[in-house]
Amino acid sequence: MQKSAGFAVCMQGRVAMDELSEDDLALINVLQIAPRLSWADAAEVLGVHATTLAARWERLRASGVSWVTAHLIGDPAQMCLAFVAVDCEMHRRGEVTAELAKMPEIITVEEAASNRDLMLTVITASLDDFSTKVIERLKEIEGLLKYQTALCTRLHASGGSWRLNVLSRAQQAAVRAMAGPEATGVLPAASREALPANHLALLPFLAKDGRATAADIARGLGRHPATVQRQLNRVLASGILSFRCEVAQRYSAFPVTCQWFVNVPAGRHEEAAAELKTMRNVRLSASTTGPTNFVIVMWLQSLADVMSIELALQQKVPGIVLVESVVMLSTVKRVGWMLNPDSRASGAVVVPAQGLDDAG
Repeated sequence: MQKSAGFAVCMQGRVAMDELSEDDLALINVLQIAPRLSWADAAEVLGVHATTLAARWERLRASGVSWVTAHLIGDPAQMCLAFVAVDCEMHRRGEVTAELAKMPEIITVEEAASNRDLMLTVITASLDDFSTKVIERLKEIEGLLKYQTALCTRLHASGGSWRLNVLSRAQQAAVRAMAGPEATGVLPAASREALPANHLALLPFLAKDGRATAADIARGLGRHPATVQRQLNRVLASGILSFRCEVAQRYSAFPVTCQWFVNVPAGRHEEAAAELKTMRNVRLSASTTGPTNFVIVMWLQSLADVMSIELALQQKVPGIVLVESVVMLSTVKRVGWMLNPDSRASGAVVVPAQGLDDAG
């Protein structure tokens, strides 16, 4: 595989462009599979010394090219996940976008090239919270003209499952074999348990660094490391968080985001979701309420791929009706992280608000 596009490293106010190497891509791919995998285990898979991997990751993270975060999983069985289309006054679009990005319940903000100005992804504790903490706030934003909401009824796949796929199958299998709950942040539903209130204070640290250790968090909270380790284990077991390794889209070889609003025949949603999982471009698939009953988000190599993907969807999902496609012009905020215009992480994180009011 050839090297892909580069990333920016800021040095004394200057920006130098370098290419992501195969080693960089391989490390990111490892962390996509197991975001909390130890450097020792990653070194065993990649055949590189652990300290070399740690230094390489620090370079990628500091440049904003890749980062690990934790966010509320958005499972409709546990919380409310919504997709909101927003229209705003043309000359106030920037102001409206900035106001929306400040809201912790709105985890993703994208500018769209369609009759929708902005696309929002929203997660709240409940439908009531969605109405009171989000919808009521939308009505107060000057320049925001109207909104349309689609509520998620089943989340089939999310961005955390998207992969670069540069590792060999053997390497991918090795990472998965090493990746226990501590590495992935995912446990079976049967193992999940409710979180005590004081455990929620860990969530902001994990949102800002999904690889944060108990020692890291303990220093920030002023708690004993052993206490935080027990709390961290319970947070990982709670099932409310999704851990993911993100990569700046422009440097991923898939710089175009397209979202489809489609109708899938009743009773065929699980079958459709299974077929979509065979398509490597898929970032999200979900059943929804509203004028259409299914949403699909993909990362593509070019606009020319939109037509070929639509043909593939019609072939893979019998009875699917493609109602609307929306290409995103830019992503302002992705799962809480504010992005620069070149899609790199700015370093600013708007921590999700759900359950964090007591955490400060």
